[in-house]
Amino acid sequence: CKGERKKGVAAEEKYWLGLSLVSGIGAAKVARLYELLGSARAAWHASDAELQQAGLDRRARQNLAELRATLDLDGALKRLQERHIRLLYSAGEQYPALLREIALPPPLLYCSGEIRPEDNKAVAIVGSRRMSQYGRQVTRELVTELVQQGVTIVSGLARGIDTVAHQTALELGGRTIAVLGSGLDRIYPAENRQLARDIVRNGQGAILTEHPLGTKPDARHFPPRNRIISGLSRGVLVIEAGQKSGALITTTFALEQDREVFAVPGPINSPLSEGTNSLIKEGATMVTGAVDILRELRWQPEPVNLAGRQLGLPATADEVALWTHLTRNPVHVDELCRLVELPSSTVTSTLVMMELKGLVQAVAPLHYAKFF
Repeated sequence: CKGERKKGVAAEEKYWLGLSLVSGIGAAKVARLYELLGSARAAWHASDAELQQAGLDRRARQNLAELRATLDLDGALKRLQERHIRLLYSAGEQYPALLREIALPPPLLYCSGEIRPEDNKAVAIVGSRRMSQYGRQVTRELVTELVQQGVTIVSGLARGIDTVAHQTALELGGRTIAVLGSGLDRIYPAENRQLARDIVRNGQGAILTEHPLGTKPDARHFPPRNRIISGLSRGVLVIEAGQKSGALITTTFALEQDREVFAVPGPINSPLSEGTNSLIKEGATMVTGAVDILRELRWQPEPVNLAGRQLGLPATADEVALWTHLTRNPVHVDELCRLVELPSSTVTSTLVMMELKGLVQAVAPLHYAKFF
């Protein structure tokens, strides 16, 4: 029975893949086809009359016919499997439960890594690509507090706030999900390729996209990407955003999806806080600590034991900041102060505590390296 079930799942998988590649057939049409015909296989092989009944126009029907004639579904699926890419389709058991709740969820997601049941306890963190030191520090502190409560961090792998959110979750041994506006083989920005690899390799989350391999990042892809980010989460937290920041688009989707919206207040004279301060004026929950998020989402504080998830576990935001910039090669304290933009006294005292925990070692006067 199990073998037959696996065959059935694999068969459906390839037809969902085929349908997702047809130009001119969006989520609404795919959902209608599935509703009418009961399976992706039946939808893929649908007659012209059935396609018309589902609302496909002449061009879309022609595109489907051409793809059916030219695409080797088994070969396409095999190529994805060889790259350890899984397909999550909206009618399948492995599809993210929270995302399935939204109106017209993406019919198919390409997944590198793993989505787990505990990822239902998720908060999206978004914000400016050009963050301030305040934004960086607040992101580290809030992600640290959330991860220590077993919360999965969802973001978009963009520069700035997104990057710090993912990195902090990883350093703490927590879980994080990154959603792309490109194919899995076109990580953007390029400098985050290693970060994406770390998320998958460490078994601490997943990289998701609705775009097939080879799809380059495009401005048109980012609003739908933001819709997925909010859909995967119980709430969206905005940390630093100007009045026209793309991060604010995510909050619009969050409200449509009945998700909570949170915002971090910022200086009234900072352009990077204009968007977040406006959100608070409009009714978003103001956040000065993770407890504000836990309370609004009615999550009881339940610190999780992260020890053992990752060797060498930084416990505070300052430790995470230093850990990010330390390697096997010694780094001078002055250089660390410059990199993390913290006072010398804070850096020195934090390094002493990290050394006591066995996280770092002093290899020469005022020179520290990671302890492996």
